[in-house]
Amino acid sequence: MILALFLVKINFFALLVFSNSLRGYNKFIVMGSILGLFFHSLGGFASGSFYIPYRKIKVWSWESAWIVGGVFSWLIVPFLAAWLTIPDFMNIIRTIDSDTFFWTFVFGLLWGIGGLTFGLAMRYLGMSLGMSIALSLCSIFGALVPPIYREMAGVEGDTISHIVGSTGGQVVLLGILVCVFGIFLCGRAGMMKEGELSQEQQQETIKEFSLTKGLIVATISGLCSACFNFGIEAGKDMAEVAVANGCDPLFQNNVIFIVVLWGGFLTNFVYCMYLNFSNKSFGDYLNASAPLKMNYLFAAVAGTTWFLQFFFYGMGESKLGNGASSWILHMATIIITSNFWGLYFKEWKGVSSKTMRTVIGGIVVILISVIIVGIGNSIQ
Repeated sequence: MILALFLVKINFFALLVFSNSLRGYNKFIVMGSILGLFFHSLGGFASGSFYIPYRKIKVWSWESAWIVGGVFSWLIVPFLAAWLTIPDFMNIIRTIDSDTFFWTFVFGLLWGIGGLTFGLAMRYLGMSLGMSIALSLCSIFGALVPPIYREMAGVEGDTISHIVGSTGGQVVLLGILVCVFGIFLCGRAGMMKEGELSQEQQQETIKEFSLTKGLIVATISGLCSACFNFGIEAGKDMAEVAVANGCDPLFQNNVIFIVVLWGGFLTNFVYCMYLNFSNKSFGDYLNASAPLKMNYLFAAVAGTTWFLQFFFYGMGESKLGNGASSWILHMATIIITSNFWGLYFKEWKGVSSKTMRTVIGGIVVILISVIIVGIGNSIQ
C-alpha cells in the first residue's frame, strides 16, 4: 500500500511540475490526465505485485499454481467485473460482428503466449530483472504499433503522424525514449548481477535462476504481451456498444477484456495441461501433502491482483486514450513496482555497489520518464 501511494504521488508530481503551464487549457483535460495517471499507478502497482503470492505456494509445480491463478485472473474475476459494471455484457459479445470478435480473440491468444512466458520470466529471472527485460520490448511495441496501425488502416484516433507532428506527441516520444533507457539500465544491472554472483548465490533468492532461459522467454513475452493493447484496439466496437447501453465510460473496456482473456486463458491452459502431463503433476490439485487451502487462496489472490492491473488500465485508458502515453505509463509503473519488490525480497543481495547504483539509476530514469509522458499527454 505504501508503494502504491508512492507511485500515485510520483504521477501527481508530474502534474504539479507543469501545473502553471496548464492554466490556459481545458480543465476537463487536466482532470482527465490526473485521473488517468492515478488509475495507471494503481494498475502498475497491481501488475508489479501479483507474483508475490505465487512465491508462497508450496509443494505444487509451477504449472499447477499458474493455471489455478489463471482461472481467477482470466475467467472468474473479469466476468465479475463486467457483470458489475456493464449492463447485459454477454449479449454485447454474442451480437458483435464476427470480425471484431475474431481479431479480439486472436490477439488474446497471442497475448496469452506473452502472459505465459512472462510468468516463466519471473520463474527464471526474478521479479526485478524478469519484468524489466520483458517490458522493455512490450512498452515499445504496445505504445507505438497501435498509432502506426491507425495510420495505415485509416482508423480514427491518434496516428503516428499526429504524434510526431504535435508538441505533446513529441514530448511523449521523448518520454518513451527515456523510459527505454531506464529499462536498459535495469537490464544491464541484471547482467552485472549474473556475472558477480555464483550459481548458488543466485538461487538463494531465485530458486530456478537461469539467465539463458530467462532471456529467451522474456524476449518472447515482450513481443507477444503487446498484443493485449492490440486486442483492446480491435474490440473498441464492443466498448462503444457498452457505452451506448448506459455503461459508465470509465468501465467500457471490461467487456473487451472478457474476449481477450478468453484467448489468453486458452493458450495458458493448453500449455499448463501439457506440463501437468509431462511432469506427472496432475495430482497437485488434490495433493494431501500440500497446504491445499492456502495454495488455492494464494493462487486466487495472485490471479485477482493480476486482473486488477487491466481493470485499472482500462479506467486510465478511458481518460488518457489507448495511445503511447497510456501504455508507457502502465509499463513504467509496473517496472518501478517490480524493482522495489526485487529490492525488498533481496534479489540483489551480494551484488557490488556499482550494480546497485545501476539498478537504482534505472528506476530513477523510469520515474523521470513517467513525468515526461504525463507532461506530453496534457499538452493538447
